[in-house]
Amino acid sequence: MQRSSSGRFIYRIDSIGNLAKHRKRHPIMFNNDLKETIHLSLPMIVGQIGQLSMSVADNIMVGRVGTEPLAAAAIGNALFTMILVLGFGISMAVTPLTAMAAGARRDKDCGVVLRQGLIVNLLSGLLLCGLTFIGAESIRFLNQPQPIVAPAILYMKVLGLSMLPLMLFQSFRQFSEGVSFLKPAMVITLFANLVNIFVNWVFIYGNCGAPALGLTGAGIATFSSRAFMALGLMWIIMTAPSLKRFDPSLRYRKIDIAIIKKLLKIGIPGAFQYFFEVSAFTASSVIVGWMGIQALAAHQIALNLASISFMGAMGISAAGTIRVSNAVGRGQACDVRAAGFSAALVCAGFMAMAGFIFVLFRSYLPWLYVSDIKVVEMSATLLVIVAFFQISDGLQAVGLGILRGITDMKIPTLITLVAYWIIGLPSGYVLAFHFGLGIYGVWYGLLISLSASALLMMFRFHVKTKEK
Repeated sequence: MQRSSSGRFIYRIDSIGNLAKHRKRHPIMFNNDLKETIHLSLPMIVGQIGQLSMSVADNIMVGRVGTEPLAAAAIGNALFTMILVLGFGISMAVTPLTAMAAGARRDKDCGVVLRQGLIVNLLSGLLLCGLTFIGAESIRFLNQPQPIVAPAILYMKVLGLSMLPLMLFQSFRQFSEGVSFLKPAMVITLFANLVNIFVNWVFIYGNCGAPALGLTGAGIATFSSRAFMALGLMWIIMTAPSLKRFDPSLRYRKIDIAIIKKLLKIGIPGAFQYFFEVSAFTASSVIVGWMGIQALAAHQIALNLASISFMGAMGISAAGTIRVSNAVGRGQACDVRAAGFSAALVCAGFMAMAGFIFVLFRSYLPWLYVSDIKVVEMSATLLVIVAFFQISDGLQAVGLGILRGITDMKIPTLITLVAYWIIGLPSGYVLAFHFGLGIYGVWYGLLISLSASALLMMFRFHVKTKEK
């Protein structure tokens, strides 16, 4: 650990060997690690899936309007998600620093991290909102079907406005995860789904005297639900009696440059980790868009369904980050390793079950989105590929989370770049166009990239936490 100029501790790990090795672990203790990971993961899995279910509801309700609006949503969401994940990555730096302070029983430092995190995240939200408006215009130059271009641009700009409430919500959510105060974010996210569905119903279809805005109405619903989430969670955390000892207030004593630098040191690489992954998926959407509206709609359905299980993996990954960071705060090397690998094992089991469900219901799930038989058939085949990469997708997500827990950021960022842009995306392009596999070749490339990332991430964690 090193001291900031304010006298507070900022945690740093150069080698896991610097931590204390107080005891050997018994197998029963690892069973306890599994139980603790599952217990911590459940509310975060529900919260993550609840957040994604808003996107699923948007796609289902927009899909009832027609295939073209669904295809426009596909390209608009794909480009916006590249920007969105930059915000997610930056905001996630709050969790490990808060969890380390909580593990070391430095309660007041948790509130300091929250306040400095709000500065970083809200300024980032402003920048990302502007970037979204600029990025929306790029849709004109991506050789997409002409009928979807204008609706996709307007939809993406409306989504951009939701970046500020989202980053406010993320600040308080990441803080609450760091201090293991998990249920409120989950409950608020579930209620936000009701807000989202109602506003969708009003503005997509033109109910309650509102104009029928179609896809743009879905964007308005997204902004409304995110504003509800941000204000609701902020109020709960700032008034919860059990959190008073952490001082989660807006009483700024000063702008702590040392902590802001630490947040950026973790957050910026974290943003690029997610950016490299999601931008590869976005590039795959652009490539599939060259194959026509039906192929793009099928791609969006498969991607949307795959994202549901991935949100579960993200919940387990977040639990891994918290438990690993807590162990770092306590100075227990053996606990760090056990926390990380227990998260990997839990996630592998969860994703294996998700893969089985995708195979079993592959011919039924696409009908929730569209009634176009050609789109349904393509989607059903893609879901088989989705099933095969479930475990890899989960392990690479957990790998990023547990490495973030020990503040190991640079090499994992390089791994994501290589896995998705050097290995996976070129493989998918070659398989699609040179081997004639079309949309399926693109998805085989995604399978390759996720597998490469998973192997390298888990090997990295093994090396970093291996006791010398």
